[in-house]
Amino acid sequence: MDEDKAMTAGAGHVIGQDISLMSVDELEAAIAGLREEIARLEAEIGARAASRTAADAVFQK
Repeated sequence: MDEDKAMTAGAGHVIGQDISLMSVDELEAAIAGLREEIARLEAEIGARAASRTAADAVFQK
């Protein structure tokens, strides 16, 4: 993954950047982008948990 992309979320927002000059629309876009990223991360956690459960079931026999 590109390092610049890894640190941005929604509307070019960079995690930790000064948000005092952002408009309400920009803030809402950043929030939407962060929510999408959270959903992506949660989906990956679910996929890994399912893989782990399947592996545990195989090795416990």
